[in-house]
Amino acid sequence: MLVQFKPEVDVAVIATALNSLKSQIDGIIDISFGENCSPEPLARNNTHAFTVDFRDAAARDTYLSNAAHKAVGKQIVDAAVGGINGVTVIDWELK
Repeated sequence: MLVQFKPEVDVAVIATALNSLKSQIDGIIDISFGENCSPEPLARNNTHAFTVDFRDAAARDTYLSNAAHKAVGKQIVDAAVGGINGVTVIDWELK
């Protein structure tokens, strides 16, 4: 996910909420979260990114329907500049 957070958002709170999902949802292998530090001017205003690695597609699908994920997702959308339009989500499968 790529996101531009509103300036007043406490990003540490978002990071803590994201990391808490590892212990709440079976099948999450890892969650990585950080602030954009690229020297290239190509971030399109995105300030932060995170990835969630899953055991398999079934674990991802469980995550998508999980209430804890939905709560954290709402927290992220509410904190994003532009709401849902300020969030970019992509999935890819590692081969």
